[in-house]
Amino acid sequence: MAVQEVILAEPRGFCAGVDRAIEIVERAIAKFGAPIYVRHEIVHNTYVVNELKAKGAVFIEDLAEVPPGATLVFSAHGVSKAVQAEARARGFEVFDATCPLVTKVHVEVAKLAKEGYEFIMIGHKGHPEVEGTMGQLSSGIHLVEDVADVARVEPAQSEKLAVVTQTTLSVDDAAEISAAVRARFPKVREPKQQDICYATQNRQDAVKLLSPQVDIVIVVGSPTSSNSNRLRELAQRLGTVAYMVDSADELQPAWFEGRARVGLTAGASAPEVLVREVIERVKALGAVSVRKMDGIQETLKFPLPKGLKLDDMPAPGHIS
Repeated sequence: MAVQEVILAEPRGFCAGVDRAIEIVERAIAKFGAPIYVRHEIVHNTYVVNELKAKGAVFIEDLAEVPPGATLVFSAHGVSKAVQAEARARGFEVFDATCPLVTKVHVEVAKLAKEGYEFIMIGHKGHPEVEGTMGQLSSGIHLVEDVADVARVEPAQSEKLAVVTQTTLSVDDAAEISAAVRARFPKVREPKQQDICYATQNRQDAVKLLSPQVDIVIVVGSPTSSNSNRLRELAQRLGTVAYMVDSADELQPAWFEGRARVGLTAGASAPEVLVREVIERVKALGAVSVRKMDGIQETLKFPLPKGLKLDDMPAPGHIS
């Protein structure tokens, strides 16, 4: 049985925070000229990073690599207070591409810390968003990665304890870990609205609908992309064979043998051009129809930082 049909998850691909972050870099290059320095990959996608490099972006991890007087962009994942202070001290022109939904978590941490709260953060150790959020405070924020960590965490007090989460987690995993935190610390304060972002939630909900309808799920996303990894894991957990690819070149014909219906989605940092290339490759393996699932239409747009709103300038050639 050959591949017959590709079913596209809806929504998939770029979210408002990623769109905004890429546009910040493109506009900074257009306004100030290359090079523009970017701390960490602007978003976790190889194709996007390479496209921006070609336009004049230089990606760095250490601010010591940035020459004096340069223009610097913080990635969509956010940065610690220490990185912000170092950038100020070095005198860079800074544009902050932190996703506004991550900034919302930072603001909540700062507000509650003033009220004497300690924090339990649910997230993945070493992820730049986690480092940025935990770096909002010098102490009193404790990382848990799974339920087992909850049993080991030792806050100084539990009267004023709040939970925050990385915005790109598995919704189900985060709920399970949050339940363990509540069971151990019944007085814990939870976010009024969960921290997991709308785009992460929507893409996971779409995969939950997609997986039972197909024989295999392909997720377009880079290995460093947290939300893309969660989509692949979710499909597998629902019993569907699933693979994540950075580009169509990584597809293996053997994956599709005996699998008539292919489900296709993309992480929030993966551009639609890569989805189109995967569709073409799967068509070459025999797929004759491509159909889009019904799903939420995302219309959210975030404003750009001051100093980049170039009303008198044509919009740069946006990665699509």
